[in-house]
Amino acid sequence: MIIPNTRDRVLIGVAAGGLAALLAACGGGGGTGGAGPTATTPPATTAASATRVTAALTDFHIQLSTQTYQPGQYTFTAENKGHHEHALELDGPGGHNRSRTLEPGQSTAFTVTLKSGSYQVFCPVDGHKDLGMKTSITVGGSAAPSTSGSTSSGHGY
Repeated sequence: MIIPNTRDRVLIGVAAGGLAALLAACGGGGGTGGAGPTATTPPATTAASATRVTAALTDFHIQLSTQTYQPGQYTFTAENKGHHEHALELDGPGGHNRSRTLEPGQSTAFTVTLKSGSYQVFCPVDGHKDLGMKTSITVGGSAAPSTSGSTSSGHGY
């Protein structure tokens, strides 16, 4: 009979489509390689009163537009100007904040409240931190030292 086979095929197609949608929603391109959970801040979180900082992400450096930070709200705009996917993460007294993973040419913004202290700023995509995509900032004190106009403390390639 044709009707049961057609019905079975439709049910299998619907189930496969639902599974594909579920996997796409869960998979998400975080680039962490299963290294554990990551908190991704949605790209549309910007505050009108926040100080704006641009983070140019290249292969494999981070260049921040601001060198001096005081406690308060900051909107970080991560711009992937490289040829690989990148993201921006800040870890410090204000907590753990991470952008979504960006393909080359993409950008995103997130707002964070920085408290006094030191923060690590880096690309959490697999291995990029070790390739030089890292720097640090000090909130409420003097600026982190920079080398040759770049805030990246690594050599990259």
